[in-house]
Amino acid sequence: MSAMNARRLQRQGGVALLEVMIAVILLGIGLLGAIGLQARSYAALADAGQRAEATIQADKLLGMMNNDVANIAGYALAADGQAGSALAPWLAETRALIPGATATVTVARQGTRWRVDVTIAWRRKQGGDGNRHQVTAYVV
Repeated sequence: MSAMNARRLQRQGGVALLEVMIAVILLGIGLLGAIGLQARSYAALADAGQRAEATIQADKLLGMMNNDVANIAGYALAADGQAGSALAPWLAETRALIPGATATVTVARQGTRWRVDVTIAWRRKQGGDGNRHQVTAYVV
């Protein structure tokens, strides 16, 4: 081998190592992005689960009220009010399924029917944004 070829090989000696180091850094950045995306999707899944529970609980309460129209006014609940005997089991179940949930139920007579507004509010994590689910139904 000539001296010139030996010098060329010596100058090229660290290039492969440099390429590997750059590839590892780019792979690390990509993996960090994927981990961040996974964390965000987990948070969105938890929010969706709690919204689904709120929908189910509101529907369950409206079903109870439909079956007990004669006592429908007894289902009213202020934001920090005490639940009546008919509403207490539902409220306890709602709070068990959605930690920290608060519920408001307004019942208003409108002619021959009742307007019912069920609002369930909760905060998924301390200091996070609050969530609120409201359903309005008419019971005849």
